[in-house]
Amino acid sequence: METITIDTLLSYIHQFGYLALFFALWLGIVGMPIPDEVVVMTGGMVGALHLLSPLPAFVITYVGVVSGLTLGYVLGRVMGPPVLERLRKKKSMEPYIEKSYAMLEKYGSGTLVFSYFLPVVRHLVPYLVGINGMSYRTYALYSYLTGLLWTMVYFVLGYFFGDSIEVISRAVTRYGWYVLALLAAGGLAVMWLRPLRQKAR
Repeated sequence: METITIDTLLSYIHQFGYLALFFALWLGIVGMPIPDEVVVMTGGMVGALHLLSPLPAFVITYVGVVSGLTLGYVLGRVMGPPVLERLRKKKSMEPYIEKSYAMLEKYGSGTLVFSYFLPVVRHLVPYLVGINGMSYRTYALYSYLTGLLWTMVYFVLGYFFGDSIEVISRAVTRYGWYVLALLAAGGLAVMWLRPLRQKAR
């Protein structure tokens, strides 16, 4: 599948507005050719540019994230192991499936928290916990709260550092959570200090 660029995503947002953000994330469960992180940061960027209102853009982005992952959970609960067998037909998925299983054995329900920060694994874990019969209440408790934090972090990064989305995405992929935490802290600091400076004037 051909990779979607940020410019292409922006053109969709110009045409379809909030729906473009929602469906780009909701369809992530079937392998949209653009990372979720990039979509969420783009949502923050268009909010900063006032192409979309920031608060509705954030809400729609969050709903897109959690509804896409919840779809995976529901498919796992309803369809069971055949879902996993279909995924295993793609050889490239096997390492991610094994990693997801290993995390579930080690961390149990907490895997829903950690998996958010791991591309591909993030989409597999809801399938697996659904197949294993995790209750929706437990799934929602772990997944929706973590999803809110995860979405907020990347949305804030996009809002303040929208010109560097691709650089940030590569840095996080290469150097891990330390870069993400540092950038997120910087973005939150800017968001907190800006009103104080305006009051001082």
